[in-house]
Amino acid sequence: MILYPNAKINIGLNILRKRSDGFHDIASVFHPVIHCFDILEINKSDNFSFSTSGIDIPYGENICVKAWDLFNKTFDIGNVSIHLHKQIPIGAGLGGGSSDASFTLIMLNKLFHLNLTQKQLQGYAKKLGSDCPFFIGNSTSLVTGVGDNFTEIDLDLTKYEIKLYDLGIHVSTKEAYSKITPKNYTDLESIVSDPIESWKDKLKNDFEEPLFLEHPKIRLMKEKLYKEGAIYVSMTGTGSALFSINMLN
Repeated sequence: MILYPNAKINIGLNILRKRSDGFHDIASVFHPVIHCFDILEINKSDNFSFSTSGIDIPYGENICVKAWDLFNKTFDIGNVSIHLHKQIPIGAGLGGGSSDASFTLIMLNKLFHLNLTQKQLQGYAKKLGSDCPFFIGNSTSLVTGVGDNFTEIDLDLTKYEIKLYDLGIHVSTKEAYSKITPKNYTDLESIVSDPIESWKDKLKNDFEEPLFLEHPKIRLMKEKLYKEGAIYVSMTGTGSALFSINMLN
């Protein structure tokens, strides 16, 4: 069985407060980007195996393996062979790891006929990471809490082209949050319902300001994309990837 875990972008990202558990409450709009994806193959097997190709993945237990282990301990599904061809840039704020984990759960649910509902899958995905539940439904959503509360919203971007720009700068999520001062809530759902041409002055990613100081290359690229005619440009997630929204030619 083969599926194609896709990336996501953050349309606006506001850090609201630091919680007593050390995590942060956020507000963001997650939008799936289908044309940027990994390739994930899972099959039943006598022995468990996990292999990769494509972009080198940092050493350590892969989140796909953690997803299988979660279901194996819960449902005793048995061994599988997993191969992940990595194409989504790592440490760029595009959610590739979270997507891989959630698509692993989706595939195992189908492969072993577990008959779990979308809500149940989201519950298991939450155990793997805050962003993971989003990729179970994989539709544009207002995201709150620590990134685990999702409300689908109506945002039609079919008349536009979304372009991604990976600058090859790996940004640690922990490091990015350490540079943030929480700010007041922005009504993202209201802003994204306005014309996209108005987003430039209203819609912010709170991680941009500190990261632009540390990595001016990102800021310069954003300015360049606006000069070239993009309607809206932003860093996604904790960075460092940028995306632009352009009119379709």
